[in-house]
Amino acid sequence: MFTGIVQAKGRIVAAGSGPDGLRLAIAPGHLDTDDIRIGDSVAVNGCCLTVVELRKATDGMQLLFDVSAETIRCTTGLAAPGPVNLEKALRLADRLGGHLMTGHVDGVGEVVAFAAVTGDPGGSWRLEIAAPEALARFIAAKGSIAVQGVSLTVNGVEGRRFHVNLIPHTLAATTLGTLSAGDPVNLEVDLVARYVQRLSSAEL
Repeated sequence: MFTGIVQAKGRIVAAGSGPDGLRLAIAPGHLDTDDIRIGDSVAVNGCCLTVVELRKATDGMQLLFDVSAETIRCTTGLAAPGPVNLEKALRLADRLGGHLMTGHVDGVGEVVAFAAVTGDPGGSWRLEIAAPEALARFIAAKGSIAVQGVSLTVNGVEGRRFHVNLIPHTLAATTLGTLSAGDPVNLEVDLVARYVQRLSSAEL
């Protein structure tokens, strides 16, 4: 489980062939890797991946992950070098600052618009995303959603589109500040919304 509170911005430095897809080498940036062991889970752009190797490089430790062909098909941003949001798995004693997340990406959305709220680029920004039709019913105003592994509050919804507000801290601490219209993003809808929908539609 994860919370959507990004702990560091890392970078995929290599994406080569793996047993069933790709093997990624990620430079973890400022992420504390002292307690990371082989077999641990790390959310990479919101996708839960398992550490398969810890490698010492000239510029520090690298985390290696195997990514299956199915995971690559269902996500974005994991198939080539580039910046990524990182979060270690939640411990029972940790604060739950965001919302409970599984790290199982539900679908890929598309950025529709991204602009400063007041025209000041140093302030908050409004991010509008078009969600896949199958996910739209799970997204509600003032509910929670994960975008690229970042826990965010939905400010408004219109059809398949929803928008969120990004404060300067979020822009600085995550990769979301680099987004542009047309970019794909990983989405994970709120767990509660999924269970409510299942219960309401189940045949008794």
